[in-house]
Parts: sequence; C-alpha cells; structure tokens
Amino acid sequence: MNNTLVIIPTFNEKDNIQHIIRATFSQKKEFDILIVDDNSPDGTSKIVTELQKEFTTNLFILNRKEKKGLGAAYIHGFKWALKKKYDYIIEMDADFSHNPKDLIRLYNACEKGADVAIGSRYIKGKINVVNWDFKRIVLSVIASKYVRFITRIPVYDTTAGFVCYKRKVLEKIDLNSIHFVGYAFQIEMKFKSWKHGFKIKEIEIIFTDRIAGESKMSKSIISEAIFGVLKMKIKGIKS
Repeated sequence: MNNTLVIIPTFNEKDNIQHIIRATFSQKKEFDILIVDDNSPDGTSKIVTELQKEFTTNLFILNRKEKKGLGAAYIHGFKWALKKKYDYIIEMDADFSHNPKDLIRLYNACEKGADVAIGSRYIKGKINVVNWDFKRIVLSVIASKYVRFITRIPVYDTTAGFVCYKRKVLEKIDLNSIHFVGYAFQIEMKFKSWKHGFKIKEIEIIFTDRIAGESKMSKSIISEAIFGVLKMKIKGIKS
C-alpha cells in the first residue's frame, strides 16, 4: 500500500476510466486509486474490475447501488481511506479536466507543510480554464468570488474539485455532518478545513473541460452552491 490514495468518483465514464487510471499509475510517484462508482449503466465498473487483474495491489473499487451525488461518493471514499490509514487523500475527476501530472504537485504541497492543497484555476489574477464557453467561465469566477465574500474564506477557487487532504483533516471534520452533494460539497469541505485552522495552499493548474463523456453539471447543483453558502455562513458550521 502506498501512502497516498487518489479517489475518483464515476458515473458513466467508460470512455475515460481506463485512460485516467493508466495515466495516474504512470506518474513518477506511486499512488493507489479508489474508484467510487454509482452503479454506472454504461459498464464503467466492469472496466475497472478487469483492470484490477493487471493492477492487483493498488486499484480498488467501491460499487454503490445508486447515484447519490458527488459529495456522497467522496464521503464514502474518505471513510474507506481513513480505515486503510492513508496519509494523503486526493480528489480527482475521471474526465481529464484534472491533469494526473499535477498529482505530485498537490502531494508535494501537503508533504511540505500544507494541510489542504487545492488545484486552483483562479490564482494570481489568472483564469486557467480550457474549452469552457464564456458564460460558464463567468459563472464559475463569480461563484468563487461570491463564496469568498460571504464566508471570508481566503481561497480563490472555492469550488475546485482537485484537492489533496492530509489524513488529520478528514479525521477532524465530522464527515457525517457534510450537508451538500454538488459544488457546495467542495465549498463546505474547504470552509470546514479553514474553520478548524488547517493550513490551505492553492497550487496553480490548468483545468481542461472534458472531451469524452457527458458533463454532470445541473441547475440543482448550481442552486445548491448559491444557497448552501448562505446556510453555512448563517449556521457557522464548525464540525
């Protein structure tokens, strides 16, 4: 077992899953991978199971019975990682919007002192996003500024989904108290990490929109993020 686990949630990612797994395993640092699949009807989990015959010691899969959202998938993975005693746990998308080459950079940031390392699209005044239309870029940038304004959290990319956590962070946060499932899940995890006093560091990355497969973005996810932030601020979530 390696000291770092990469958690990749999936739903209908048959076009990407084999490629993202192989790309992750090809990095200079060795990572273990946990796939959390929400009963994908396209056979994603079957592809992973076949790959386990090749990667017998460092590829794992958790099959869930139904699609319950990104946040719930990550919580499931976090709990599994804590039981297995991993020192570092990384969130990453299956669609190559997050470059596996940046995994080592997130790991290094935590290994050298950060408690939470965020792969940030918006840092130093830059917008590092490829293949998004103008409307989506504006929506994302405004969302992050909105979160910063409401919560005062010192993070530029508050909705980022490429994140490395030290084990002690996930042990401190009450994972059963996480309320949200979409973008608001990512915000809530950062907010709670910050409220607990953990050191957060943003690492500049280039985010590339998916080429294969379908986006999971929906109006309900955006709405949850907007109103979820207000709820977090009002309740002052600390657990």
